[in-house]
Amino acid sequence: MAPRLDFSDWWGKDTRKGTPVVVTMENPNYSVVEIDGPDSAFRPVEKSRGKNAKQVTWVLLLKAHRAVGCVAWLATVLWALLGTIKKRLIFRQGVAMESEKTGKGKLLFRIIKVFLVTSLTILAFEVVAYLKGWHYFRNPNLHIPRTSDFQGLLHMVYVAWLTLRADYIAPLIQALSKFCVALFLIQSVDRMVLCLGCIWIKYKKIKPRIDGDPFKLEDVEGSGYEYPMVLVQIPMCNEREVYEQSISAVCQIDWPKDRLLIQVLDDSDDESIQCLIKAEVYNWSQRGINIVYQHRLVRTGYKAGNLKSAMSCDYVKNYEFVAIFDADFQPNPDFLKQTVPHFQGNPDLGLVQARWAFVNKDENLLTRLQNINLCFHFEVEQQVNGVFLNFFGFNGTAGVWRIKALEDSGGWLERTTVEDMDIAVRAHLNGWKFIFLNDVKVLCEVPESYEAYRKQQHRWHSGPMQLFRLCLPAVITSKISIWKKANLLLLFFLLRKLILPFYSFTLFCIILPLTMFVPEAELPVWVICYVPVFMSFLNILPAPKSFPFIVPYLLFENTMSVTKFNAMVSGLFQLGSSYEWIVTKKAGRASESDLLAAAERDSKTVNQPLIHRGASESELSELNRLKEQKESTPPAVKKINKIYRKELTLAFLLLTASVRSLLAAQGVHFYFLLFQGVTFLLVGLDLIGEQMSQ
Repeated sequence: MAPRLDFSDWWGKDTRKGTPVVVTMENPNYSVVEIDGPDSAFRPVEKSRGKNAKQVTWVLLLKAHRAVGCVAWLATVLWALLGTIKKRLIFRQGVAMESEKTGKGKLLFRIIKVFLVTSLTILAFEVVAYLKGWHYFRNPNLHIPRTSDFQGLLHMVYVAWLTLRADYIAPLIQALSKFCVALFLIQSVDRMVLCLGCIWIKYKKIKPRIDGDPFKLEDVEGSGYEYPMVLVQIPMCNEREVYEQSISAVCQIDWPKDRLLIQVLDDSDDESIQCLIKAEVYNWSQRGINIVYQHRLVRTGYKAGNLKSAMSCDYVKNYEFVAIFDADFQPNPDFLKQTVPHFQGNPDLGLVQARWAFVNKDENLLTRLQNINLCFHFEVEQQVNGVFLNFFGFNGTAGVWRIKALEDSGGWLERTTVEDMDIAVRAHLNGWKFIFLNDVKVLCEVPESYEAYRKQQHRWHSGPMQLFRLCLPAVITSKISIWKKANLLLLFFLLRKLILPFYSFTLFCIILPLTMFVPEAELPVWVICYVPVFMSFLNILPAPKSFPFIVPYLLFENTMSVTKFNAMVSGLFQLGSSYEWIVTKKAGRASESDLLAAAERDSKTVNQPLIHRGASESELSELNRLKEQKESTPPAVKKINKIYRKELTLAFLLLTASVRSLLAAQGVHFYFLLFQGVTFLLVGLDLIGEQMSQ
């Protein structure tokens, strides 16, 4: 860039000479310039001077054009939003109303709807009172009129309401809020301790390690190491979308074929799906894979009953370990080589648990929010508990059990819907240790629709309360140390399974909306804003790419606390829905590497003739019939969206509570609540628009 030659400062240093001269131009198109001395013409002229009326007009027109453009953009967005609401909520185009259950479901919706209408009415009344200046309890200098001074019935009713809420309602809400805030702080301290433990593990690089490489040829020959007998189980039920990829992934595990047996445990009640799974098992058995198909005629006990039936087979006694994979899990070929060696030299080790990885975590907003919770669960909760306590809840899949540990703990029981947590607690009470491998990941799916996610969360939160009620006597009378009992009862069950959904629902879904018309019981700013944001920040640390979703995550968790609290109560008191098991809907997502491997495998199948070793004519005819039935199966029908009225009504209710808080808020709190309310509404609308299936 050329140097700037500015001589204005140098000229300005000279002394003024001569007399002032004023030049006036008669032509109006020229500007009038006052020359104070002969050198004044060379001085810089201010930009604000010398502009005529036409230039000012153009500047104003440009600014007006920008303002009109912004207003038009806002109007377009608002019009599109209103149009979507009109089509989906009023005319119900492209949506279907959720099939409400009779009784409790309709009653809950009516209660929320009445509460919403009442809160909106009182909010409008509060706005009128605010504009009228009726703030007696906040303005001590304001004169409180006597009865004779009342100017109307409305004024009298308002004063009576102020007295009632200040003397009777506010103290009760304040007492409940203090109790919930205390629980909130205790749970926050627990989260912080877990995060500090995770940071310590990262800093010290603590993780379970294998001495040497037992699978190297020279190590195997020198040490006399033998591959142990491993049983792999794939329980499934009506898993049309994912059965093929899960069976394919398990059959490609790198392990000696004579020391590996794969059990496909099919509980499907749809005969067409049964035929498809049989055909897939038959295809892999023709390729030399030791795989068997097992189907129960009586489906009792759900997944626990399925696993219990499989373990009762006579040939199971020949195997030392059992690996379990749900139907949507796709283990890597080296999974057993990364997990089974940890059992060598550790006779007290009963379980090796691998981490989950999700192929559809970026599919939509719902999957992103689930990924935040699950990443924290695996990398923080389970890793810290595995390193420092050698105990955590079994995830039900992607784990390898020592069969002796299962037998010593009583095997699979059908008493709850969380059979995985049940067997883990009983094994812990019998002295078995667990290891969590954060580096070993198994691909799977998270629910892509809100319906599937809500049913999954109901099962995950009702089952632990069932288990807590059933195993409490066994924990108290067990021979483990007192601090292990305290950890199991106070932290594992009470704090993380009972207190968390209780205070979340009570504090943010009950007390916060109540403060909209009981300002005397208003929650502190740090309870509403700062502490939840900080805890959400800690939860997102294991998934740093999810930081842009911190506010939707915070609001979505508050909304889901309704479902979790309902499930917790039903499980604790053994209500009707506590033993409800609904298979989580899958979409059949596969990773890019799996798609490439499948394409390569298909190409080899096309180029090479298919040879059925030892297959009789009846088996071939049965296989051809299954293939024809698979080809004739109609494609899955794309389901329409659903509207969840209770969740949407609750979203508007909490939005109203945020607006009420705006009337009393100032500064940062004002803008945070505004952003909270708008984001909450957008999250609710986004959840409504989720596709039931892709």
